[in-house]
Amino acid sequence: MTTIHTIKATEVIVPAKPGSLNSEEVIDKDAAFAQKFLTGERWTEFANQPKWVIEITLQNGLTGIGETYRSASKELLSEAMKTLVGQDVLQLNWRRLPITDQRIYEAFETAVLDVVGKILNVSVAQLLGGAYRDRVDCFGWTGRRTPEDAAQKAYEAMQKGHKAFKFKCSDEDPVRLWTAEIKKKCGDGIKILLDPNQRWTDVATTLRLMEGVEKDIMLGLEDPILHADVAGFKYLRETLGIPMYRHISLPYTQDIRDMVAFVRADAVDGYNFNGSAYNCVLLAEVAHLEGKACWRGSEVDLGISETMGLHIAAASINCTIPSDIFGELVREDDLIVTPIQFENGAALVPQGAGLGIELDRVALEKYRVSEFNCN
Repeated sequence: MTTIHTIKATEVIVPAKPGSLNSEEVIDKDAAFAQKFLTGERWTEFANQPKWVIEITLQNGLTGIGETYRSASKELLSEAMKTLVGQDVLQLNWRRLPITDQRIYEAFETAVLDVVGKILNVSVAQLLGGAYRDRVDCFGWTGRRTPEDAAQKAYEAMQKGHKAFKFKCSDEDPVRLWTAEIKKKCGDGIKILLDPNQRWTDVATTLRLMEGVEKDIMLGLEDPILHADVAGFKYLRETLGIPMYRHISLPYTQDIRDMVAFVRADAVDGYNFNGSAYNCVLLAEVAHLEGKACWRGSEVDLGISETMGLHIAAASINCTIPSDIFGELVREDDLIVTPIQFENGAALVPQGAGLGIELDRVALEKYRVSEFNCN
């Protein structure tokens, strides 16, 4: 009765809300970055890439749901579905499903754990070892902005109770002017995390761009320079006197072992982890042994992936830095019946069995591009 009977994949495109990414005046000229991250000149392509919603239905009629990362391969999706159909979810190794592509792995892991949680009447967080918290602090978030827009976005987040705000940025952005405007509008009410996605490239550029930025407004810098420059991270941490963070994003084929060099060098103050659940909990445990905190990363996700992220954050002992659960700020729908609930900048972890959410089938049909089944 717990054998996988059918798997359905529905391709969806959920557009970004107007004005939710970059300021209209800001055009991204970095073609290599745009190609790697599928952003386009104004980042609208970043949110508008297709995703696939996965539904795994068992012989007993229970269904688990999952969500791929952006632009997942339909061919690899189909192969994974064929591999899983006919297997008993209670006999699978949940930590190592027979799927290799990281852009789709988490969708199947989420769906499997969702349906297993329904069988056992426990939450996904419990399946990951148990929850340490029932709410997860979250960042406000946006792309590249003019100084005035940056201040307004930070102010709006502060009014909602967020303690920190995360900005994407490049080496063209006047981040000193950003932080000055935010300080003027928000006072000491919110901290700022700048995330250049390695686009500041090197130590010298980072020091130049950070010149004049007030330290008291900064939560820190995430990935200002190239990941390979471990010594550079450590130097910036010591020289700037503000926290430094390293993002390990498993869907972008970064290796879980990439963390080892940073641990050995004591190069950063904490980490941003995103990817499959058990791997992220493992990374969090390593960071905890190092005495460092972490947060849950994302890719401007829909409600299914973000809810999974909440369960991962809840089950990670040191996930105390605000997490990247912000899809509701960017996408016009999240495809779940009851949206993620926020209180004073924190997202509440659903307490029901499995993920504790329900797929919004009306919205799914509205944004559907294509679908196929495997049985």
